[in-house]
Amino acid sequence: MTTPDITLYTSGTQNGVKASVVLEELGIPYKVKQVELLKKEQYEPWFLKINPNGKIPAIVDHGKEDFPVFESTAIAIYLCENYDPEEKLLPKNDPKLRSQVIQWVMFEASGIAPTQGQSNFYCRYLPEKIPFAINNCAKEIKRLYDVMNKSLEGKEYLVGNKFTLADAMSYPMIRGHFFSGIESIDEFPNLKAWVERIDTRPATQKGLNVPVPDKMKEYRENPEKLEEFEKLIQSFFKEKQT
Repeated sequence: MTTPDITLYTSGTQNGVKASVVLEELGIPYKVKQVELLKKEQYEPWFLKINPNGKIPAIVDHGKEDFPVFESTAIAIYLCENYDPEEKLLPKNDPKLRSQVIQWVMFEASGIAPTQGQSNFYCRYLPEKIPFAINNCAKEIKRLYDVMNKSLEGKEYLVGNKFTLADAMSYPMIRGHFFSGIESIDEFPNLKAWVERIDTRPATQKGLNVPVPDKMKEYRENPEKLEEFEKLIQSFFKEKQT
């Protein structure tokens, strides 16, 4: 395997840190370019050449002719397929285990991420609160959490009882449940224990602090900072709508 030469383009969001968590867990060296979302750098021509959808995260693999990869799930699978010879996060030789990991990765990508993303919008970004939308998102988030909670019964991790991509992709979203309007996950004891277990993984924690110190931790520990962020992001969306 050639030495990786990768640049990560990201921001300190729940979705953005998924790529850095995977990079850190795999021990892949990489460079970081912070994309300033509120300055709309993601829509600048140079970034749209990397990701035509104008979203973070994205990577460029310079060792493979500057090959760009966008979408956090696609990035994670690409990194595992090219730079995970020890099968740390994604099995290669056991088709059933591999399928189980990918199933949970897709569960996050099609369920947890978009639902919490919608909830973030209604709970934090939108100045006018819409109770029906907030409650509907919360109901679906809890349903998804219950699926995971039941699946974690008697297990430390989702697949094969070891930390895999299935865990790495869901963790950044679920640890930020409060940001998405779910104040507590005490009713999901297996899920809560799973979060606390991953909290102790040094590589994952390092990934959460890329490209800036862990924002979810800051907002959880300092409500004033969360309030400041809400005012800033609500102002941004007001401007965007005009």
